[in-house]
Amino acid sequence: MPTREHIQKEIQSLKSAGQDGVRHRYLKNIHKKTGRDTIIYFSSFGVQRPYPVPSAALSVTLDDIQGFMASLNKLKNDKLDLVLHSPGGSMEAADQIVQYLRAKYKHIRVIIPQNAMSAATMIACASDEIVMGKHSAIGPIDPQMLLNTGTGGQIAVPAHTILQDFERAKSEITENPQLGNLWAPRLVALPPGYLSLCEQTIQLAKEKVELWLDKYMFKGQDKQKAHDIADWLGKFDEHRTHGRPLGYEIAHEKGLNVKRLEEDPALQETVLSVFHATMVTFQVTNCLKVIENHQGKGHYLVAGVAAAQVQQAQPPDANTMAEWDAPPASFA
Repeated sequence: MPTREHIQKEIQSLKSAGQDGVRHRYLKNIHKKTGRDTIIYFSSFGVQRPYPVPSAALSVTLDDIQGFMASLNKLKNDKLDLVLHSPGGSMEAADQIVQYLRAKYKHIRVIIPQNAMSAATMIACASDEIVMGKHSAIGPIDPQMLLNTGTGGQIAVPAHTILQDFERAKSEITENPQLGNLWAPRLVALPPGYLSLCEQTIQLAKEKVELWLDKYMFKGQDKQKAHDIADWLGKFDEHRTHGRPLGYEIAHEKGLNVKRLEEDPALQETVLSVFHATMVTFQVTNCLKVIENHQGKGHYLVAGVAAAQVQQAQPPDANTMAEWDAPPASFA
């Protein structure tokens, strides 16, 4: 199996758009191996760049539905392999992506070459089967809420901790009313209805995952298992951090329908090769996100462009660099 370093050397030897052709070749190999429609949805999160990249540019957003529409155009199979690498993002966007994919495919297999976190975990839970390597991870689905920092910026805070802080404030102020002066600035900073929004968002994330597990992965056979897994994925007190990596062993132990990527060496080689090739694409170009099918057609988010670019075969320009101008958005 070629390593990322081997693939990088191959791309460098081809120069210019070599990264595009190499990526397409490895992506096509997955389709040849499985006979299924194949889509990669890769974000460049984890790739170090010499310029700042807003998290919005790396996350699951509503604009991604356009990428899936471009990638699935004219594909006729009723089975899909979705190779997924993403830090997560908008729960609403994940919901719309799931609705679109499930309307087109009878069977969906999500293959995770490294990480599918947060909202990407939710997308994986809407599949019939998840394939993970020894190094792969999904993550908790506890929602993250955006709060103003007071200096013009925003910070993502777990919805659970906002509710916990409010309960703590009530308890401490009841015991010592003078502490109200310390808590007041933090409580006043919360917009009206924000606590209810936190509660509803937490519940919605669990309900969506439970619904999808019951309808697709377990096909109505085990409603209790679907409920228990969704509840576990949303338990902030157990996971303690939104970025906790949940590997194959614990996913299997909790009852998800997960298979080991290593059980099929040929599939493992094709999946990791296209993953490495795409990571090299991110390293040598200003591309931030790729949604692409096995025919090499897709949707590319490029730094310096105010909207995603739909391209057929031309890769992002490896010789230019500009700052991404990201639209405001909130992410789970």
